[in-house]
Amino acid sequence: MRVLFVGDSMTIGAPGAHTWRFRMWQHLTRTVPEGGWSIVGPRSALHGGGDAYADPRFPPDARAHLADWGAGWLHMAPVVEEAVAAHDADTLLVSLGLIDLGFYTNPEQTLENVELFLTRARTANPALRAVLLPILPNVRAVTDAGFAAACTQFNTLLAKAVAERSEPRSPLLLASAPEDWSPRRDTYDGTHPSAEGEHRMAAAFAGALHQAWDVGGPYRAGAR
Repeated sequence: MRVLFVGDSMTIGAPGAHTWRFRMWQHLTRTVPEGGWSIVGPRSALHGGGDAYADPRFPPDARAHLADWGAGWLHMAPVVEEAVAAHDADTLLVSLGLIDLGFYTNPEQTLENVELFLTRARTANPALRAVLLPILPNVRAVTDAGFAAACTQFNTLLAKAVAERSEPRSPLLLASAPEDWSPRRDTYDGTHPSAEGEHRMAAAFAGALHQAWDVGGPYRAGAR
């Protein structure tokens, strides 16, 4: 299994962060036999280009990703094919959407970019599988009813698209959003995950992988 993390600022992380990618690496290390998986991708830095991750135990070869601050489906659709092909990725873990709806596209237009993203990723690897995380509400969704409605609408469209576009040779999963996600508890600034939020995001992906594809095991919140 060659895992490619795809995301925005919640995934790339800022200097001093652990990132949910680190939490996922810890989980895979604990639950998947050594040699059965690797983390791949064209980038490894945190936002700003540095490598000041919070935990030095995060090895350089596990820091790979395809994420960027301010990125959305709009931005990742044109680059995912090259990343999948160049790094032979076969499993995508994707968290995108807030940026699209916040600045660029409505729910229907955002879904078009999701579909383009999947088409291009599958062009590089027709047997690719992917886990997609619904949009997690940030502080704007708490205070802006219109934005909250757009996020809810997009998540509904995303669930439908995942169900319709999943194929036996290229399965898609919609991860369950962390229950009662709270910008106050689960982020440090209203959007970006706190330590608790990082664990909850990793647990969402880990749960999908384990329950649907028997990859790894249950996410152990106590193993931090």
